[in-house]
Amino acid sequence: MQENKEIKALFHLIDDPDSEVFSSVSDRIVSYGRGIIPNLENLWENTISEDVQERIEILIHKLHYSDLTEDFQRWKTSSYHDLLTASLLVSKFQYPELNSTSVLQEVEKLRRNIWLELNNYLTPLEQVNVLTSILYNYYSLKGSEVAYQHPEEFLINKVIETKKGNAITNGILYLLLSELLDIPVRAINIPRQFVLAYIKPEYDTYSYSNESAMNRIEFFIDPMSGQVFTHKDVENYFKRVSVPPVASYFKPLSHQRIIQTLLEEFSKCFDNDKDQYKKHELMNLSSLLGD
Repeated sequence: MQENKEIKALFHLIDDPDSEVFSSVSDRIVSYGRGIIPNLENLWENTISEDVQERIEILIHKLHYSDLTEDFQRWKTSSYHDLLTASLLVSKFQYPELNSTSVLQEVEKLRRNIWLELNNYLTPLEQVNVLTSILYNYYSLKGSEVAYQHPEEFLINKVIETKKGNAITNGILYLLLSELLDIPVRAINIPRQFVLAYIKPEYDTYSYSNESAMNRIEFFIDPMSGQVFTHKDVENYFKRVSVPPVASYFKPLSHQRIIQTLLEEFSKCFDNDKDQYKKHELMNLSSLLGD
């Protein structure tokens, strides 16, 4: 962007010690849009003050965040809430210049490898075993407990790159492949867990009653490892945590709710004074996706 007198004046005020002045300057710079980012990057390279560099980094982040908010708004109002698209938007919070091509290629490669092993005569368990075997054995995907000191494990691009994620991101990758292959696996709302369930195809998955909720599910899947769980295993879990198993826990989660969960859990990686603004931004994105 061509620097005019106002931009030059604003850049001179970035180091103003008065927080209110900086806030006003920040808002005005952000109002120029992402076109001003190269100017800010040039200013950063020619600045020796680390405090000023940090302020410039925050300004660049705000500009990217403004674009990201608009992208999430468009995703929310789109006719189809594509899970991979939204997962990549979450990644762009940390990697705003992310090129998603390599992620798309890896997902397609996985889909094709699984598809080649499937046929119409497989039982539900056999279908899932094929998907699980290729994803966790052949592809070597690893799972770890949700750990907020590892923010990269909440980002689908890093999970594809490192082949290691937590229950949420591994679960999202599992769901993506299931959808592409027409395998009726859904995420469900079991407390304190991110669990997948194979829904019997003959059932309407969105009209649940207490009597039939469990019966609509063939079996459950742990996205950390792909291990299959029975109804008895899940009943024992509810007894162990002293929570009554009501029907709503077995209703499939919408893509919006899955991404909200990802954003909310990801935000907990920034629970310190320096990064509080990132936590608030992620929670705001989650709220944006609410009904």
